[in-house]
Amino acid sequence: MDVSTPSPAPRLLGLDIGRKRIGLALYDPADGMVRGLDTLQRKTRDEDLGRLARIARERGASAFVSGLPMNMDGSEGPQAKFVRDFCSRLERASGLPVRFQDERLTSVEAESRLKDAGWSLKKLLEEKRKGVVDRMAAVMLLEDYVAAQGLSGGLA
Repeated sequence: MDVSTPSPAPRLLGLDIGRKRIGLALYDPADGMVRGLDTLQRKTRDEDLGRLARIARERGASAFVSGLPMNMDGSEGPQAKFVRDFCSRLERASGLPVRFQDERLTSVEAESRLKDAGWSLKKLLEEKRKGVVDRMAAVMLLEDYVAAQGLSGGLA
């Protein structure tokens, strides 16, 4: 009797790609948690691709999940094209697939979560430069992707 065991869920590296920063999050199927990682300050495209490929290798990720900034009507604008182009290059540079997750309003929601956690507007503005909002947005879009795929996932 052939009893196959389900394949384990993949470890995923979440990306909130902006023109100045890239927020990072990691989904670990071992504990079903999504954790925020560093926020990368953008340098050159090739440096960014190399750093992301290296982080994915170091963290044992088998795929990337990138936020896709959709317009409110569901169409894709210039920023979505920018993200798709960057992710196409990331797939070639890393050898890993990139999945997309609609990220409409994640930055707004990330700021709201941080305010609910007691962050003042002044502190939010200071920390925005350091990428806290970008990292929280990466966590949220990765949580959404994990939930949509039927994987377990929570914030750690």
